[in-house]
Amino acid sequence: MSVDGMSAALAPYVTTLAAYDLGPATAGPHRGLPSSTLSITIPEDDFVDIAWAGRPGSGRRLRAAVAGLHLNAAELSQRGCTRGVWLTLSPPGAAALLGVPASELAGEVADLADLADVVPALAGLPERLAACRSWAQRRAVVERGLLAGLARHGDRAARRTSRGTLAALSRTARVEEAARLLGCSRRHLSNTVRGEYGVTPKEYQRLVRFEAARGRLVAAARGGVAGLAEVAAASGFADQAHLTREWRAMAGCTPTEWLRTEGPSARRAPDGRA
Repeated sequence: MSVDGMSAALAPYVTTLAAYDLGPATAGPHRGLPSSTLSITIPEDDFVDIAWAGRPGSGRRLRAAVAGLHLNAAELSQRGCTRGVWLTLSPPGAAALLGVPASELAGEVADLADLADVVPALAGLPERLAACRSWAQRRAVVERGLLAGLARHGDRAARRTSRGTLAALSRTARVEEAARLLGCSRRHLSNTVRGEYGVTPKEYQRLVRFEAARGRLVAAARGGVAGLAEVAAASGFADQAHLTREWRAMAGCTPTEWLRTEGPSARRAPDGRA
């Protein structure tokens, strides 16, 4: 996915930059689904409450939430204004823009201002965005902050990134196939991916497959077609039952339940990702 009009320098790292609206607070928490990208959620006002679904006591209240790669659903809610700005970053984007390897954020949610090497232009984003009066202003403020982060961390991040590794995993169904494409052993691939991104190659492929299914479910719902069996086949699942099992494990609900409560017609949320 590309972001229209964004600086070419940010294109390898920023996959989404959008406004969001979680809908009325009475609608309950928004379910943040697993994804092959990291996300940054910046409420327009106040704080965002985030907890891992099914894990009592895991909740945190943050001014700007950074979620690493995760294989379980999160729950997001805002008490007052439910709008804000939402970004997703490719895994290399964590090091290039925030100065923190994606492996340090995997399975975690942190406050943007608390990241060890974050630049002031990014740490102060919530306050700068609160002063904006239009989406154009908010977008410009975010882009300036990201470019400042890239100027500080980009060269160092580029040296440690294994180019093509994630692309090979995304294009293949099995880790062995990706290793063969890359000309390395499975062990070397596993050590590289876990060390840089905090997940195993197999887990990353699960995230890619799940994300593909979510996108096709949304497209099918917008077209008025259920098509779960077709979505399962097109996304690399063995069958519809396999798709449903994986959704229960990773989203905490079935695809049909998610579409009913979080789908395109339910609320204007940030595409189901945390």
